[in-house]
This record gives sequence, structure tokens and C-alpha cells, in this order.
Amino acid sequence: MAVELYPAIDLRGGRVVRLTQGDYARETTYGDDPVRVADEFAAAGSPWVHVVDLDAARSGDPVNRPIIAAIAACLTGRARLQTGGGVRSVSDAEALRAAGVARVVMGSAAVAEPELVNTVADVIDVAVGLDHRAGRVAVHGWTEDSGVSLDDALTWFPRAAAFVITDIARDGMLSGPDVDGLAHAIALTSVPVIASGGVASLDDLTTLATLSGLAGIITGRAIYEGRFTVSDALAVLGSQS
Repeated sequence: MAVELYPAIDLRGGRVVRLTQGDYARETTYGDDPVRVADEFAAAGSPWVHVVDLDAARSGDPVNRPIIAAIAACLTGRARLQTGGGVRSVSDAEALRAAGVARVVMGSAAVAEPELVNTVADVIDVAVGLDHRAGRVAVHGWTEDSGVSLDDALTWFPRAAAFVITDIARDGMLSGPDVDGLAHAIALTSVPVIASGGVASLDDLTTLATLSGLAGIITGRAIYEGRFTVSDALAVLGSQS
């Protein structure tokens, strides 16, 4: 089965941005029409679009939720929407489901209260976001060390629909993915693993696609900076299936 592509849209103040290593002070703006960007991703054939609400992740205030709903409406019948950032409660999950989201990503709230994932999973599919530095899970916008190892966290969430694993040191750096770390994580869980962070080239996609059991790849900056197109990425991943 082909590894699925998740082209990413990070929202801040209604704009399409990318943060370098999650640092809000190191932001690059790529556009002011996220719905159009999502439409282009779906038109190219991507099965998913991955959206992160950076404002909600930082403050808990879902100011971008109307935009997320507009993206979901745009994608209807063409691609599924996976959304993270500030998903901290059942009510957050219910609101996103009502907005047309197919799967939510829970990070800090999941690590703080693993049982919450089971409760939210009754409402909507949940991917657990495990963002780590050198194998230690970071929370609260990557500003705090949770004290939890990635290896341990991978055993906590039997009802997760997926794990989104991000190597913070590589995120937004176009430095290549953590292939060995991802292979190690895949070996520790039966939950599908989605790779995030560091993808810079089609060769990186080819390498990741050779990881037995990898379910998906999130990529953002490489697309926005013209390293490859969504169509290019889909062709490479399709050829590896």
C-alpha cells in the first residue's frame, strides 16, 4: 500500500506560514489564502490535507476555525482534512467534526491525559502528535519537556488512529527526515505512523517510503519553496507502493 501524502498548511492569523523549529519568532509567510492552497493540494490528487492552527496551539483560542471549516468544505469529496493545534477537549473535537474535519491531532493534551484520547476517539478519529527532541516528548508548543520518552508514549494510546511523529530539530529545516528514529518508532507500535519534519527532496520521500509500516508523510516547506510539487510527491510515493 502506498504511503499517503499529507501536504501541510500552518495557519497563523489566517495566513499560511511556516515556523522554523516551532519558533513563533522565526515565521515565514507563504500566502494569505489557505483555502486556495488546500484546493490546489486536492486538485493535484492529494488524499489528505494537514492543517495546524498555530494560534489555537499557543493560546487555545480557535480563531482560525472558520477558515478550517472553509477548507473542509473546499475538500469535500476530494480529500480528507486532518487538523491539529489547540485540540484539548471533547468539545474542541466535536466542533472540528462539525466543521468537516476527518481526523484531529492531539499533542500536549494527550500526553497530559492519555485517557482523553479514548474519550475523543468516540467522537472522531484521533492522531496523537508526539513531537520530540532526541527522543523526549515536548509539549506546549515545544516549549516544555514533558519528562516522557517517545518510546514510552508510543505504548499509551491503543485507540489512536495514527501517531504523527515530529523530530523538532528537523522541523522546517529542510535537513532530511529522521529515518532511523522513525524506523525505531514503527517497530514499537501497531498504530500507523506518520512522519513529520525535515523532508527536503523527492529523494527524502523515496527513502521514507522504503520504511516498512510507514503510513504517511507530512511535508510543507519543501512544497512552498519549490523543492517539489504535490504531483511530484504523489508520483514518487505511488511508484514505491
